Amino acid sequence: MEKPNGTNQEKKSFLESFFKLSENNTTVKTEIIAGITTFITMAYIIFVNPSILMQAGMNARGLMGEAAVKAGLSAINDPVVASVFAATCIAAAIGTFIMAFNANLPFAQAPGMGLNAFFTYSVCLGMGYRWQQALAAVLVSGIIFIIITVTSIREKIVDALPHNLKLAISGGIGLFIALIGLKNAGIVVSDASTLVAFGKFTSPHVLLAIIGILITSILMARKIKGSILIGIILTTIIGIPFGVTHLSGIHIISRPPSLAPTFMAFDFKDLLGIGKAGALGAVSSLIMVIITFTLVDLFDTIGTLVGTAEKAGMVDKNGRVKNMHKALFSDAIATTVGSMLGTSTVNTYVESTSGVSAGGRTGLTSCTVGILFILSLFFSGLVGIVPTEATAPALIIVGVLMMGAVTKINFDDFTEALPAFFAIAFMPFSYSIANGIAAAIIFYPIVKVVTGRYKEVHPIIYILAALFVFRFAMLG
Repeated sequence: MEKPNGTNQEKKSFLESFFKLSENNTTVKTEIIAGITTFITMAYIIFVNPSILMQAGMNARGLMGEAAVKAGLSAINDPVVASVFAATCIAAAIGTFIMAFNANLPFAQAPGMGLNAFFTYSVCLGMGYRWQQALAAVLVSGIIFIIITVTSIREKIVDALPHNLKLAISGGIGLFIALIGLKNAGIVVSDASTLVAFGKFTSPHVLLAIIGILITSILMARKIKGSILIGIILTTIIGIPFGVTHLSGIHIISRPPSLAPTFMAFDFKDLLGIGKAGALGAVSSLIMVIITFTLVDLFDTIGTLVGTAEKAGMVDKNGRVKNMHKALFSDAIATTVGSMLGTSTVNTYVESTSGVSAGGRTGLTSCTVGILFILSLFFSGLVGIVPTEATAPALIIVGVLMMGAVTKINFDDFTEALPAFFAIAFMPFSYSIANGIAAAIIFYPIVKVVTGRYKEVHPIIYILAALFVFRFAMLG
């Protein structure tokens, strides 16, 4: 009897000492629940990412031509799409493990939603690049990330952000993810006349999401631990009689797909236009693509890290995020490895806030997420039974919690209030964290300079503002 107890004590001691649980006022149980919560809210990416990237040509038709279509290959048994699925899971796991063991932070990583859309619709379909060339561009941006992270340039950018702007980023992310939740729930829909409107409340999908919001809200109000996860589970179960939760694939266990179709599938020669007329123009376009990949990922990640850290209280009195350098390095490595495996840019996920709200404070949370991503390779059917209507309430509730940071912003000073408002407003209105930060950074030095307070602006902010103006002017 003594041996098992001693073994358990050793395991507990290892987790305690490695992840510093007591120091961060958390427990193994809380961290694991937080990790499961984060994973469930972001698990959609392992299915959504392949569906978006296959439109960029990452499918059997794009790799093997019309013969694949005649052979009857579909998205379900398409080897390239399956490879993207595997690359998504593995890249997310690698990035999240690095975040866990290197930075000891509760943030998860995966291919970014806005960045996979830019990869597909702008770079491949809009600019005419093939997906092999786009992956090469992602690799280059990943290497740039590593360089600017090792040299601490990335960290200095975070330190240069004004305190009120950091608070605004947290509030803006709250509104942004709440909008994502409302959209996923079908509560808010697009409307030709009014831009947005309420959805059909008689729809079983919308009703289920509303029930989920009620359940999670009641649990949160009563301060039940693990409220968000419990809400997701109960909503998923209630979705069965509603016909929204489907259990058809719950017992499916399969071998992980092969990475061969997308592994190291780079095309640098055509990307650079080597040996072709107009090579200079090709290089110019490439520079614009890489700048966009770099800037969007840079500020999506910084925005998520700063906003989530503010919510979790993981910042010092100077507003610096704990282990920021290591966190940014984790993101840089993940992007580089992800491109090698065959997926678009990997970044820190805003859904990490759901795990933080569930009590996650250390790398044990992200370690749990990484393990679940690996297991997803074998249990795709089980992972897929949780409907978006069950995860949408979690995003909405977390959005409410993150808005608390707005109360600390100094709105009495207009030169601080305007940029802060732009950060908060443009994130949901433009459906992009990076756009909100860009608008704030562009206007912050303007209002400071015209009021003679230019010394309050860090030199890095002037440089960033110029880069964002250049980016919008050149790429729209």
